[in-house]
Amino acid sequence: MIAVIALAIGVAAGIFLEPTVPLGLQPYLPIAVVAALDAVFGGVRAKLDGIFDDKQFVVSFVSNVLVAGLIVYLGDQLGVGGQLSTGVVVVLGVRIFGNVAAIRRHLFRA
Repeated sequence: MIAVIALAIGVAAGIFLEPTVPLGLQPYLPIAVVAALDAVFGGVRAKLDGIFDDKQFVVSFVSNVLVAGLIVYLGDQLGVGGQLSTGVVVVLGVRIFGNVAAIRRHLFRA
């Protein structure tokens, strides 16, 4: 229940405060969001499997975002940021769809 309340507060704060992302960080925001979604769906899957650990979730969430951002940053420095961004999105997308499939199988027994 705390997570739902925190989500509602975060959404309300985003709507009312209308935060802006600095121009230098804008290329990293989509990658950070996809990495965070990977951690969230992994956490939901772990919860349904009965193996959820809150400390592991927080570490996974933060490290996914940081590593994905670091990979894209290094790609930008090497001049191949677009290609590495695509690679990160593909890898995390595959993981997200795998977790969603496992969640679906668990919920619907199909």
